[in-house]
Amino acid sequence: MADKRAGRAVCGLVITALVVELAAAAPAAADPASDAARLDKVLTQTPLIDGHNDLPWELRERFADKAASIDLQQGAGALMTDIPRLHKGHVGGQFWSVFIPVEIQGPLAVQVTIEQIDLVKSLARRYPADLEVAYTAADVARIHKAGRVASMIGIEGGHQINDSLPTLRQMYALGARYMTLTHTKNTAWADSATDKPVHHGLTPFGREVVREMNRLGMLVDLAHVSEDTMLDALQTSRAPVIFSHSSARALVDNARNVSDDVLRLVAKNGGVVMINFYPGFDSDARFRWTAQRAGEQARLNAPTFGIDLGQPEKASAALKAWVQAHPEPPVTISDVADHIEHVRDIAGVDHVGLGSDFDGIPEAVSGLSSVDQFPALLLELMRRGWTDADIAKVAGGNVLRVMAEAERVSAQLQAQELPSTATLAQLDGPVAGAESQGAARPPSR
Repeated sequence: MADKRAGRAVCGLVITALVVELAAAAPAAADPASDAARLDKVLTQTPLIDGHNDLPWELRERFADKAASIDLQQGAGALMTDIPRLHKGHVGGQFWSVFIPVEIQGPLAVQVTIEQIDLVKSLARRYPADLEVAYTAADVARIHKAGRVASMIGIEGGHQINDSLPTLRQMYALGARYMTLTHTKNTAWADSATDKPVHHGLTPFGREVVREMNRLGMLVDLAHVSEDTMLDALQTSRAPVIFSHSSARALVDNARNVSDDVLRLVAKNGGVVMINFYPGFDSDARFRWTAQRAGEQARLNAPTFGIDLGQPEKASAALKAWVQAHPEPPVTISDVADHIEHVRDIAGVDHVGLGSDFDGIPEAVSGLSSVDQFPALLLELMRRGWTDADIAKVAGGNVLRVMAEAERVSAQLQAQELPSTATLAQLDGPVAGAESQGAARPPSR
């Protein structure tokens, strides 16, 4: 108990330090010490829950078969996540993504997903004083109260179930509590936001996937899906949905973000949009700059431009000169707060949360570059006049409510319905749209 009290004291000191950094930008009437105390109290009572962290795949990609043995008490390389920083960031609940690339298909996709689930559980076994796997909203509250990080599992792509409802059920049995319906490419039953439309939403089998997720109590995650898929899923789902790591499209017209029309439907559904910390999703200037840089790079490497493709150093020097002449626009905590407030203004304060995408993005917003910096964002909201009750909602209260409601709907449905025996071939026919292949993974997972 003394160790836990000491840990909370350290968290309080870290929050105080973050307040001092923000103090210069705060109104004269702001009281940084008071805000620090308020936030410490809020996050002691309500777990801060992050909707998406890609540490499991980052560990696998960097360290292969040694992934489970990396010392997360010390951190490793350029990781955005380790245990000391989770505690400094007051993280009380974390959805660990068991992402696998869309290029992995079929039975192998199922195997690699299970390996990633096993990695999450192995980390919890290795650090029992810090991490514990959570399966329900009540688990999250209990684990947070004990001073540990409630560790939940999220599947990031419908391709990971190999078009099989029995596989979906077994993923739930292994601990998966949400599934993103697509990743960067279409599945045979749902369109992605970043692929050419094939189904124009969900197919009949895709709707059956959503219904079976409702019956199981698995959250339907609409990050990465097309707007048509969002609309179909919202029409189909009998439980609240989530967007585990997306931002507001009215502020940045990126296909990965959520339009105002969809935000209004999320409010009716009771769901939550968890704001991403990737600069290209949170700043229109950065989003446009990135597209312009990519266009310039393509132009410099085009044979008609006159730069010899056999001399890449020329193109590299020219691109460097372009970047010097067109500096990368900065993206700040204020930009992320703007997205949170936009979702609040359109959908309501009950429908917004945090979904960092840490260790799944090549860079993060300045001041929000690792898991210890969550408090800085909440302090910015306090500086803007947010109440303690509303801070608690965006930090984790909204996600806990959604989890609990999904569990309630599941209990009701399981009392009324048997597991679905539907197959892709039965509902969509033998030539359902196949997974698109070959595109490189974008910078955000």
